[in-house]
Amino acid sequence: MNLRKRLWVFFVETYPWFFRKVYGMDIGKKTRIAISAHLDKSNNPKGIHIGDSTRVLYESVVLAHDANRKLKADTYIGKNCIIGTRAIVMPGVKIGDSCVVAAGSVVVKDVPANCMVAGNPAKVKKEGVVVEKGHIVQDGHKKMNASDLT
Repeated sequence: MNLRKRLWVFFVETYPWFFRKVYGMDIGKKTRIAISAHLDKSNNPKGIHIGDSTRVLYESVVLAHDANRKLKADTYIGKNCIIGTRAIVMPGVKIGDSCVVAAGSVVVKDVPANCMVAGNPAKVKKEGVVVEKGHIVQDGHKKMNASDLT
């Protein structure tokens, strides 16, 4: 393994450790957080809870406070989730296990387990999604709405 790859692996594995030790965040084992991702470190850093084997991708934001609403609320992201590029997870949201948040989505409400959400505000697009080790192994089925039946 070349030096560049070894350094990258070392940094990716120690970055979540840094959030755990310095800010007191609850971050699971084998979780990967992009260096450019923004986890709320200002008013409520201990309010971020991320499960095992979750991926927080490039420039995504996970918040645990909202100064405008004077809100401090714990934010939970389950195990084996993928938080897409430039997605925003608002404070107080609970995302279930094995979920995918599509790139650019804004999550303002709780997300049930095994779902894919997208949009602003994020809505469930697929159910039955299975994620393992940062990869979608079963992409689920499209959520049926009443308007789809007509």
